[in-house]
Amino acid sequence: MANKILIHITDQAGRVDAVLSKENLSYSRTTLSNWLVDGTILVNNHKVKRSYKVVSGDTISITPPVAQETTIEAENIPLDIVYEDDDIIVVNKPQGMVVHPAAGHSSGTLVNALLHHSPLSTINGEFRPGIVHRIDRDTSGLLMVAKNDKAHRSLSEQLKSHKNQRIYYALVRGEFTENSGTIEAPIGRHKIDRKKQAVIEGGREAVTHFHVLKRYAGYTLLQVNLETGRTHQIRVHMSYIGHPVVGDPVYGTAQKLDGIQLNGQLLHAKTLTLEQPTTGNELSFDSPLPDYFEFALSTLTPINREEDKYAK
Repeated sequence: MANKILIHITDQAGRVDAVLSKENLSYSRTTLSNWLVDGTILVNNHKVKRSYKVVSGDTISITPPVAQETTIEAENIPLDIVYEDDDIIVVNKPQGMVVHPAAGHSSGTLVNALLHHSPLSTINGEFRPGIVHRIDRDTSGLLMVAKNDKAHRSLSEQLKSHKNQRIYYALVRGEFTENSGTIEAPIGRHKIDRKKQAVIEGGREAVTHFHVLKRYAGYTLLQVNLETGRTHQIRVHMSYIGHPVVGDPVYGTAQKLDGIQLNGQLLHAKTLTLEQPTTGNELSFDSPLPDYFEFALSTLTPINREEDKYAK
């Protein structure tokens, strides 16, 4: 077991799960929740429910399991590396590549490729070394990866405190009358289809900002900024407001665009801004739209308006 983390409560702090979510712990909320259930996290040396309300004088102890040596096979898979230093790698992930091994995807993932290229952080355990955040298999674009645990903690804290900027381009169905907007709708696991996410009462806070870049007959190209990072957030929110991402097989309709067969949603992580973990310098990266995305746009009929600012 790793060194124990102690948190001493000095005021009426509230639910233990809420208190933990506000601490700079470099572990996901799901992980912390699971640890409360299995006894990895104790209050005054006793297991408690997630709803337990800690009070002044309580001590929360966390004994994280030691990350096991990674047994994932390193694979010599080409990587599109946009930037690399001693702490981080920024990679441009292609559509169709899974980020880390999971059920049904034990090889051919981004992690398999990264392990062949470089040592990675161990904080996220055996199957997600180096992975600070992820994008869906059929979403393309920029992803930041930690090469050591110090960098991982820094990048995780940047995500938590919204210091990172993540900008996506999405082609969605339907035409927008507004030029910009914000979707604030909580997201959680779908109550019937447990493989999907949905906007549900009591879900986790989810905030998505969008701005119209270009209008087309029947479609709109959006710039989307994430304030939070829930699973499938953009896809769920766009479907929720009646504008599903084109080509989305889960939250949208058929994977076709006016007769063109698509291999997944037209969603691209285009811009990423972060602080270099050691120097604190701001780094910003941009990834051009993939050729298939550009081709899809070229087949549409533009609706020209002065405020539309999309440029290649």
